[in-house]
Amino acid sequence: MYTTQVREHGMLPSTGTVGDSYDNAMAESVNGAYKTELVWRRKPFRWVSWWTSKRLHQSLGCRTPEQIETEYHANQAAQAVSQ
Repeated sequence: MYTTQVREHGMLPSTGTVGDSYDNAMAESVNGAYKTELVWRRKPFRWVSWWTSKRLHQSLGCRTPEQIETEYHANQAAQAVSQ
């Protein structure tokens, strides 16, 4: 179901094959970052908000995940209008 829906939206799944060393690598990386960078142990939602909307991610061109998501949806809307 997940793989089907991902493909229906024109995306590639981020998981590898069973037994593949890269299977779940992205999720493990994020989980590791949560464990090592969690600074408000009693306020995880505050930390997740910071991670998503304030922390600049080098892999995203020094932008936040929130900025990337906003750009993605704006591009999708622009493409829909131009079709």
